Amino acid sequence: MPNTLFRNVCLLDLSREDGVSAPCDLRVRDGRIAEIGADLAVGSDEALIEGHGDLLMPGLINGHFHSSVNHMKGRLPGLPLEIFMLYECPELDILRPTPREAYLRTMLGCIEMLENGTTAVQDDCFFVPEPEPDIIDAVMQAYVDSGIRARVALDQPEVAELEKLPYLGDLVPPDLKAELSKRSGSTAEDLLALYDHLISKWHGQAAGRVQAAVSCSAPQRVTPEYFRSLDELSRKHDLPFYVHILETRLQRVFGNERLGGRSLVRYTADLGLLSERMNIIHAIWVDDDDLDLIAASGAQIAHNPNSNLRLGSGIMPFRAIRDRGIPICLGVDEAIADDAINMWSVMKTAGMIHSLTATDFAHWPQAKEVLEAATTGGGRAMRVAGLGTLETGAPADLILLSLDSLTFLPLNNLPRQLVHCENGRSVRLTMVAGEVVAKDGHALRIDRKAIMAEARSLFQSRSKALADASAAMDDRLAYYRQMYLQAMEQDVGMERRVPAFR
Repeated sequence: MPNTLFRNVCLLDLSREDGVSAPCDLRVRDGRIAEIGADLAVGSDEALIEGHGDLLMPGLINGHFHSSVNHMKGRLPGLPLEIFMLYECPELDILRPTPREAYLRTMLGCIEMLENGTTAVQDDCFFVPEPEPDIIDAVMQAYVDSGIRARVALDQPEVAELEKLPYLGDLVPPDLKAELSKRSGSTAEDLLALYDHLISKWHGQAAGRVQAAVSCSAPQRVTPEYFRSLDELSRKHDLPFYVHILETRLQRVFGNERLGGRSLVRYTADLGLLSERMNIIHAIWVDDDDLDLIAASGAQIAHNPNSNLRLGSGIMPFRAIRDRGIPICLGVDEAIADDAINMWSVMKTAGMIHSLTATDFAHWPQAKEVLEAATTGGGRAMRVAGLGTLETGAPADLILLSLDSLTFLPLNNLPRQLVHCENGRSVRLTMVAGEVVAKDGHALRIDRKAIMAEARSLFQSRSKALADASAAMDDRLAYYRQMYLQAMEQDVGMERRVPAFR
């Protein structure tokens, strides 16, 4: 593992008013930050990187992601989540990928993240039509090869479609109702065996840079028994547990209709499964009682503002969450629901969208809070000690940004310019676990040009399969739309969408 000395760099320091330290040196040894000081001597076994007074900061952490659709940017229009998913991931054999396809689409996301300064990702990876060992292996191998830090879970529903959604069973004709009443192809036993494969083969690979996580997708998409089994895996191996909860108004209605008026947060708590290991994804349609339960459990929330806007899901109650001390991380969610894999864009949206939710501007997110969510918040969510910080002993997941770029000219306020002005073009260098894995906008560990050419050809050849899969879902659209509109008419005691203009 290479050792490195960064000379003459300014460090991101959110404890300071201006957010930046005086020029200094930073030493990396054995993949970790070893020393920070002035005029440090270069060791005989160290590479020297001249900082020229530029900014060295923790790499950004993509706290929630679905790599399975990295190749689908711009493919769907803006649609509500439940209709979006109908077209995004139908469980059709025509969409079954080859291992090479899974590898390439995963690698595309790695390239984009590393070149823009994202050093770590939590991939809540779903598999169409179901997960298979060789596809899991292809995804994991891409993460190993790219050099990025990754946690990967198997996001797979385990109950029938009609069990996940309110109203739909009363709206569809009998033949479609029979089809939608069938359980998913993967049983709980199948999925637990696949988790055994993931954990035994891949957890801790690449010197611990690539690790496993667990996911139930969402509480209403699995049986309580499988939900509990995943929690036990999470506890046994100390793995993050990814759970989508209350992303949409319809999911709030689901609790009213199917859970005796309980929210999905309360339902999860009643099962005894809220814990500090849980990443609660989205948490938009939560009320005060939900937030109190989350705060008491020690769980964290993954905020995905770009995706939430793209799908019309609503605006997360950022200040109510922060005021309770609930940790927040930020995520892209997925390329098809953000149309980029760029954490700078996510930070910018997070820094602005919440100004629509509070009259008192003192409650609007501050740039430092957003930066914390994108760095230390992500490290906590990933359960990697020190990740997202510049503390001595922390993993050396670092990015070097040119302060000579137009983004920082002139340098008025570093945190605000990082959040509101930067887009990734100032990133000079990306380091993960002490290794420089991208430089001057190019990933270094792979043949970037060859990968992109192969991916372009392969995914163009798959365009007809994608179109055919979408066409196969068209006969369901009217029923899903009716379900969605019926749910939107229900009073759920809160509003998380901007009212229509008058």
